[in-house]
Amino acid sequence: MFKNLYSKIAVFFIGILLVITTITGGMLYFFLGDFVTGEKEVALDNAGDNVIWLLKNYIDMIENPMTPPFLQNILLNNFYENLNLVSKDAEASIWIVSKDGEIVAIGNETYLDRSVIRKLESESGRLRLPDERQYSKKVMQEGQVVKEVGDFYGLYKDTKVSWLTIQKPYKYKGEIQGAIYLTKRIPEINKARLTVFKFYIIAISIAVVISALLVYIFSLRLTKPLKQINNAAKQIANGEFNKRLEIASEDEIGQLAKSFNNMAVALENLENMRRAFIANVSHELRTPMTSIHGFIEGILDGTIPPEKQREYLSIVSEETKRLSRLTNDLLDLARMESGEIKLTFVTFNINELIRRCIIKLENQIISKDIHIEANFYEEPTYVYADKDSIERVILNLLHNAVKFVQDGGQIKIETVKSKSKAVIYIKDNGIGIDSEEINMIWDRFYKSDKSRSKDKTGTGLGLAIVKNIINEHGQEINVESEIGKGTVFYFTLNLSKEEFEKVNK
Repeated sequence: MFKNLYSKIAVFFIGILLVITTITGGMLYFFLGDFVTGEKEVALDNAGDNVIWLLKNYIDMIENPMTPPFLQNILLNNFYENLNLVSKDAEASIWIVSKDGEIVAIGNETYLDRSVIRKLESESGRLRLPDERQYSKKVMQEGQVVKEVGDFYGLYKDTKVSWLTIQKPYKYKGEIQGAIYLTKRIPEINKARLTVFKFYIIAISIAVVISALLVYIFSLRLTKPLKQINNAAKQIANGEFNKRLEIASEDEIGQLAKSFNNMAVALENLENMRRAFIANVSHELRTPMTSIHGFIEGILDGTIPPEKQREYLSIVSEETKRLSRLTNDLLDLARMESGEIKLTFVTFNINELIRRCIIKLENQIISKDIHIEANFYEEPTYVYADKDSIERVILNLLHNAVKFVQDGGQIKIETVKSKSKAVIYIKDNGIGIDSEEINMIWDRFYKSDKSRSKDKTGTGLGLAIVKNIINEHGQEINVESEIGKGTVFYFTLNLSKEEFEKVNK
């Protein structure tokens, strides 16, 4: 049922809407009843005050010695007329009840059902309240106003509707004489509730339909780009790395599409690198393996005469060493990129490390009659880094400089301080690197045509390893070069704590 996004959003949204409207409807139901009942109470309370005033005036005039006897009937009729007018105006039945529950007068019996009248009729033929709770102590003795909503202790039970009854005590000369009862049907409260709820249910139904339509439109806007992303992901999973999304929105979906395109570009580049890597590895392995196989076969089948076998075996030995270097460099690079090689940071003199690296390459330097010049800004210069890996960086860069410098050329090595860093420069006046190739020298197995023609021993992984080591240190390495004038490699290292404090004094 909930297999698609639309159904989930629709059920969730409409569910929230129904919960909110149910709570609101319930509160409206009870608040509406209280509001209407409150209005009726105010109207009956005012009517009760009018009756009490009429009753007081009537009693004053009857008990007045100056009132002639013939006026008493007139005054009584006049009182009943006024009582009926008040009852009609309030749309309620009004009773005057004595302290013992006897109904002395009723205003407008038309507002009472016959079933109520029958319950009020006593054996003596007079009307009285049948239940003592209906003329309670609170009203008749304590003088409190009592309001009741319901069937008034069973009196209105047969009418099947709810009634509002207000009991207001009346006093004469400071004493409670009885109470005024004002009673009124309030089915209009239920009618009002039903009327409001009728429109309320209609409004909710319309709201649900509109909500479902809006959710459908919204889900289309939401799911359409998601389907595009899903389809593109499937295509990329099948190897179509050139697939791109065209989603121009600036919301989270648009950001996801941009991230997806960036991922696709990265995967395409990774795939190209993987293919290039396989091709390069195949080439680097095939060349020495072919040489080794050819020379060994020539020796075994007698094609190569015995007097030249030693010469060719030395070539085989060099090719196996080259294979060994290639394998070791590949393994080292893989361990670096996977984070298996952990750096051990120590404080050491970078100038002394450079001297040792020069000594290790002494034979190659002497054989090409290269002039080495070392300029150190300050002696000693202590840095905080992994000594072994930095030695590998310097050896790689120096070896490249020696390799591409002409016989009798020059290599300069400098160390300078810059704020919290030590900067190491390795400069040569060799053949240089073309500007179109300078950004590719860090790639695995990359060799310019010039380097390939002049050197057959390199693996093409040295600068990739150098770049990885410097990145692991959180430092930078850069290169500047010009064809025919030479190349400059320079990288940064953090100064040791002592050197840093010395520089910033």
